[in-house]
Amino acid sequence: MVVTEGKTLLEAIENAKNELKTENIIYTKEEVKKGGIFKSTVYKVNAISHQELLKEIKEYLEEITKSLGLEVQFETSIREDTFTITMFSDNNAILIGKNGQTLKALETLCRAKVSADWKINVKIILDVENYKEKRVEALERLAIKTAKEVRATKIDVALENMNSYERRIIHNKLTNFKGVTTKSEGEEPNRHIVIKAE
Repeated sequence: MVVTEGKTLLEAIENAKNELKTENIIYTKEEVKKGGIFKSTVYKVNAISHQELLKEIKEYLEEITKSLGLEVQFETSIREDTFTITMFSDNNAILIGKNGQTLKALETLCRAKVSADWKINVKIILDVENYKEKRVEALERLAIKTAKEVRATKIDVALENMNSYERRIIHNKLTNFKGVTTKSEGEEPNRHIVIKAE
């Protein structure tokens, strides 16, 4: 992490990039008014490189997973300002939790840590051996299978309770599916989708 100053915000950012020797930084900015005879404004930037921030997130995750008694390997990547960490462990079920709840909680913890330490919000995506990808595929298969049944029988079907991300996958998959409509019903955390015959 570096703290740099400049007469303009751009100058302070460029100074941070030069010190960190990378174009890929995340920063917070501050305007400092200087008094005296010649009043002026100086821009101050607290900056960290993408790689350094990713390393901090990974180390934090290592602490948590060790305290759970898990041996975990990590694969990391950064695309734009999205930090993705895929975990491989000797007990994936514990890391994932019921319907991915533990995984979601770990994501929330990581975001809260970054926010507390750096006063910035970044997109952090955690996955366990491509669980999310497989979950999306499973939900899409369920959506199509159920929609076909509803269209054939003309009987509405309520799916299990899902979080907003999972419900969106179902809605999107069936947007152009002829003969059915989808509607979210119920109160969180018991909201679910009903696939209705048209």
